[in-house]
Amino acid sequence: MQAVLAAAMATHALLAAHPHLYEPLPPSLSSARPFQYSSLTADPLRLSPSLKLATVAAPKPLAVAAETKKAVAVLKGNSNVEGVVTLFQDSDGPTTVKVRVSGLAPGLHGFHLHEYGDTTNGCISTGPHFNPNKMTHGSPKDEVRHAGDLGNIVANSEGVAEANIVDGQVPLGGPNAVIGRAFVVHELEDDLGKGGQELSLTTGNAGGRLACGVVGLAPVK
Repeated sequence: MQAVLAAAMATHALLAAHPHLYEPLPPSLSSARPFQYSSLTADPLRLSPSLKLATVAAPKPLAVAAETKKAVAVLKGNSNVEGVVTLFQDSDGPTTVKVRVSGLAPGLHGFHLHEYGDTTNGCISTGPHFNPNKMTHGSPKDEVRHAGDLGNIVANSEGVAEANIVDGQVPLGGPNAVIGRAFVVHELEDDLGKGGQELSLTTGNAGGRLACGVVGLAPVK
């Protein structure tokens, strides 16, 4: 501290002895504005037109092709009745059930999807109609029906029945999928739950089981 005071006093004495050493700053410098940031640091960043960021367009939704599923059941029994059932479904739409059965007596025969794909005791062990909604038996067109109620197929004079059924309650996927269950062709006509018989609201009074087949997935060709 004493050294600083001594230096200051020496400087003061020097200026007093030689006043020509001190000259005031010229007006151009004394009136200069305080230091300011240059445009390189203070101005916002500007990009040349060639470097402007491109506007990103919103992505377009992807078009997903409909998924087609296929399944097949081969019908056989203790009689001469036999046939093939082929099922197709596009995405979550209704299922098309194509049926061809031979060896039948001419006329109507009940045709149903049953609960189980178990044929260890013939068609009897396939259980009751597939009925996940716990409804009574009815027509395929009824609101109250078993999911497995597919009505009747009609055999011609040669004993051949062909049908093309479109139904929304026999999907090939999901919790109520028909895969692993069984189709059954019955001896008699299904009264569609309207016959007033003891079994009308459970089986449609369609009689014995002539042939059955387990539903399995098949390749789509």
